Amino acid sequence: MARIELRNIQRKWGEFWGVRDVNLAIEDREFLVLLGPSGCGKTTTMRMIAGLEEPTEGEIVMDGEVVNGVDARDRDVAMVFQGYALYPNMTVYENIRFPLRMRRIPPSEHDARVRRAAEMVELSEFLDRKPAALSGGQRQRAALARAIVREPYVFLMDEPLSNLDAKLRQQMRVQIKYIQRKLQITTVYVTHDQIEAMTLADRIVVMKAGAIQQIGTPDQIYHDPANTFVAGFIGSPPMNLVAGRLEGGTFSAEGIRVDGLPDRLGGDVVIGIRPEDCTVADEGHLSAEVFGLEPTGDVTYLTLRAGDKLIEVKADRSYRVPLGSGATVAFDPARIYLFDAATGERLR
Repeated sequence: MARIELRNIQRKWGEFWGVRDVNLAIEDREFLVLLGPSGCGKTTTMRMIAGLEEPTEGEIVMDGEVVNGVDARDRDVAMVFQGYALYPNMTVYENIRFPLRMRRIPPSEHDARVRRAAEMVELSEFLDRKPAALSGGQRQRAALARAIVREPYVFLMDEPLSNLDAKLRQQMRVQIKYIQRKLQITTVYVTHDQIEAMTLADRIVVMKAGAIQQIGTPDQIYHDPANTFVAGFIGSPPMNLVAGRLEGGTFSAEGIRVDGLPDRLGGDVVIGIRPEDCTVADEGHLSAEVFGLEPTGDVTYLTLRAGDKLIEVKADRSYRVPLGSGATVAFDPARIYLFDAATGERLR
């Protein structure tokens, strides 16, 4: 059982707030991802869970016990970092074994546990090598095996895939999710990559400027964003956000007109529409210049310039037009989002 609660957590250095008013319950065996841009407080939050940072205010609770002041080594958490942190003079076998020696696990258990961890990350044939003889992906798998061999209370992972190329990141995502499901260990994963968050998480915590913006499943975060920050951060390409005026159920901005919106709302608003909810058509809500065209094989990304805004559209894979020509796009009226222009909060 590994349930973690963060109660009114704050972390401050002088006048600078690293984390403020974080309240969060991480359930037993859950894979929770802290997502946000650099400097948003996600790594600081994870370091406080680990015991590497002490909160300025608030409580960290593990299975009902407040652990503020408990040393990191006594919290039984295993960490995987962006840097592999492998000992270059040790073989892969000895690197994986190292935590067992430090925690005084009986030597008779070492070999079986090391080989089991190595097998889970497909490193069994590389145990006699030094880290310098491994690829980047193999080094990260060795670091992961070193965490697995501990059989810890909690896994904490701080951007572990950032140093890998795109193909290796995809392979490692699959392995990490498989291992977490197999071991059934509560996992907190920090990343700025929304693809990692969407593919790995049971729940995502989106953070900005030290504060939580939204907590939810990947589907909830994607389809029901709480504000313009979440809407613009999640998605590849992200949601199109256009500021304009809403009066009598009609939204208008430069080059854009949308009728049939709720007439109970009015004033300065931001509309949001995802690229996949836009369709190139003979008639529509937007007519503008084609600014960019990016064929990717399975889809063509079309960029239109409406005033000072660039609108992204997912068009058919065969769609081709010259740059600078005109195009008309229709929005799916059921998939249009409305946000308050002043606060960025969702209007429902």
